[in-house]
Amino acid sequence: MAKSTVKTPAATTPAATTAKASAKSVAKPAAKASSKNVRLAIAPIGWTNDDLPELGGEISFEQCVSEMALAGYSGSEVGNKYPKDPKVLNKALGLRGLTICNAWFSSFLTTKPYKEVEAEFIKHRDFLHAVGARVIGAAEQGRSIQGLDKPVFDAKPVLTDSEWERLCDGLNRLGNKAAQKGMRLTFHHHMATGVQTTEEIDRLMENTDADVVGLLYDTGHLVFSGEDHLAVLKKWMSRIDHVHLKDVRSAVLKKAIKEKWSFLQAVQEGVFTVPGDGSIDFEPVFQALKKAKYSGWWVVEAEQDPAKANPLEYALKARAYIRQKAGV
Repeated sequence: MAKSTVKTPAATTPAATTAKASAKSVAKPAAKASSKNVRLAIAPIGWTNDDLPELGGEISFEQCVSEMALAGYSGSEVGNKYPKDPKVLNKALGLRGLTICNAWFSSFLTTKPYKEVEAEFIKHRDFLHAVGARVIGAAEQGRSIQGLDKPVFDAKPVLTDSEWERLCDGLNRLGNKAAQKGMRLTFHHHMATGVQTTEEIDRLMENTDADVVGLLYDTGHLVFSGEDHLAVLKKWMSRIDHVHLKDVRSAVLKKAIKEKWSFLQAVQEGVFTVPGDGSIDFEPVFQALKKAKYSGWWVVEAEQDPAKANPLEYALKARAYIRQKAGV
């Protein structure tokens, strides 16, 4: 991939300096070495899929959140069927002992004017704040092939130096906007995007301001990409503010690579599953997070076809596995 001839840490830029000043009041709290500092959530993508609305199209919001609560989770991310009115959503979740922990934000910092992205981000931020979330997970969608019928590896976008500069500077500025509300911007590395590989994650982390930009760590996307998920975890542990626990079915992954599937075809064919049902050994992940005194949300996130993988059954399976292996 293309590299800048001079790597200037974003913390030395005017945007980063402003971000640091604004973020002091929301510095990350010191975590305690206890599983009590970890809260467990599950994403609705196992019930209904935002990228593939036909998957779980018949499943209602009420069924989704009721089954989350029944399976023993205390948090949820936001899906496309969730009420857009914070009061309505808070009431529905409160009845079930749930709260919102995060919601996906599609940034287009490499392809759209910054002010346009910022305006959408502020609306997203304010909604999340109103429903109790203090983390915002952003993934760069400029030139993404995530939703396209293209080979997920062969057609993967590679950012230019100028795109990297716009992305990192824009994330610092958005991170400052999040900090103004006492929230934390976390970046979600993702298959089929410009920030997928270890090298790309390193470049983004090294060129964004640690005071206002964290990392959303996703086991499944790292393993799908062929990365060493434990090495990434350990290297960037101090920046990890949100965790997605996603397993991978190795046989399906091998077929996806061999037959050059698109990302969504791989999802439909079952490349992802819940922790304990695939090829990833999560015990080292749990141990590393505990050793580092991680404090925050662990989110079970496994997009599958609910007609093939019953959402409640798999939510219960993941809950039992995490309780057994992590004591959470």
